[in-house]
Formats: sequence, C-alpha cells, structure tokens
Amino acid sequence: MGRNLQSGERLRPVDLARGHGLSTQAVRNYEEAGILPAAGRTEHGYRTYTPLHAAALRAFLALVPGHGHRTATSVMRAVNEGTDEEAFRLIDESHAQLRDDRLTLHAVESALRGLEPTKASRPTTGSRPAPAPSPGGTFIGPLAGQLGIRPATLRKWERAGLVSPRRDPLTGYRVYDEADVRDARLAHQLRRGGYLLEQIAPLIEQVRAAGGLEPLEAALRDWHDRLSARGRAMLAGAAELEAYLRERG
Repeated sequence: MGRNLQSGERLRPVDLARGHGLSTQAVRNYEEAGILPAAGRTEHGYRTYTPLHAAALRAFLALVPGHGHRTATSVMRAVNEGTDEEAFRLIDESHAQLRDDRLTLHAVESALRGLEPTKASRPTTGSRPAPAPSPGGTFIGPLAGQLGIRPATLRKWERAGLVSPRRDPLTGYRVYDEADVRDARLAHQLRRGGYLLEQIAPLIEQVRAAGGLEPLEAALRDWHDRLSARGRAMLAGAAELEAYLRERG
C-alpha cells in the first residue's frame, strides 16, 4: 500500500536528494524535465515536495538501469502528463529490445558453433582476387539494413579491420560474403554490449583463425550477464513504477 498523502507532509529538495546521493539541483532539474510532478511553493517561493514526489524519484531512478535515462525520462513524463498508455508502450519497446538482443546473441552463438575453420580463416581482402559476386554475397546497403546501422558504420568497421569485403569487379561495390556477414553480426553484437572497436578487432581475428566459439566465450558470458542484469533491473523498475502509480491514484 502507498503512503497516506493526505498528511500534508512537506519535503525540501534536499530531503529528496539526500537519500539518493543527488544534488538539490538534480532534483530541480528532474522536476523541470517532467520526471517529477510540479512542486508546490511556499509563500516565499520555495519549492515543497511530498511523498508522491519521493515515489516518483524512486521510480525514475529504478527505471534508468533497465531502460536507460532517455526512456525512463519519457516514461515518467508520460505518467505525469496522464498518458499512462504511452508510458506502457515505451516500456513494451524496451522489453522487445531486450528480447531481440537475446535472440541476436543466441543467433551469434549458434552461428559460431557451426563455423568451419576453412571459412573463418580465409585471406584478407588485399591478398585475394576479386571474383564476381556469389549468390550468397550481399552489398553494403542491404547488410546495413539487416543490422539496423548506417553503411558508413560498416565502412568504419572495415577501416578498423572488423570486416574485409571484396570488391565487385564490374561495379567496384563492396560485396560481403558469409564470413563477412558473420563478422559484421559479431561486431554489431559486441558494440551493443559496450565493447570498443579496438577490443572487438582481436576477438574477430581470433574467431577467424580458430573457427569456433572459444575466443568469444568470455565476452559472450559477459553479455549474457549484462542482459540478465537488464532484465532484473526492468523488474525492479516496474515494481517502483507500480508503487508510484498506486500513490498517484
């Protein structure tokens, strides 16, 4: 059950800030951003908050680890504007993204387990001829579309050594074969997990040489842990948001 908000209890910005290691300015910024309901004012113009504002702050801070600052802000703003359905839609999108990340990770692991060393250890672009596109090849635009990134990102990954497409002899366009697509998917997944390009490059080189999952086991375990942490954080955020919705009435 929520606290009784009819008590007239007043809280200062410092009262809200103190329990969460925040500054009073951060509390005021949250109010201005719509994360907290509008504060009352004393006759001298000072802000006054209530337990409802404290519940809103707890809900927001609980939502951030699972949904990110931007989505958590949008959720709280929607709730405070009375558009709960918009808040629920945003939360649904975060859960869908988490599900997609799990599916992508599973697909990457499955693809790696099925690799053959002869495919993974092919020469780099500069040391092989440029044959015509094979039926399994794909160009930069379609591959970028599949990954949900810009073609410029794939070009950047190529400069970093993460992918090494050949060139179509007639058009000069980049052609990504099966191994290139695999490398691009791995790069994309690891980037989503927070890895830097300079961290990803040696992992992909190891996968190419080893032709198996072993070189990425530690990184994939870490990404599994990150996904689990996000899932638990979403549960914690949901609990605090529900508590805030009950108090708000």
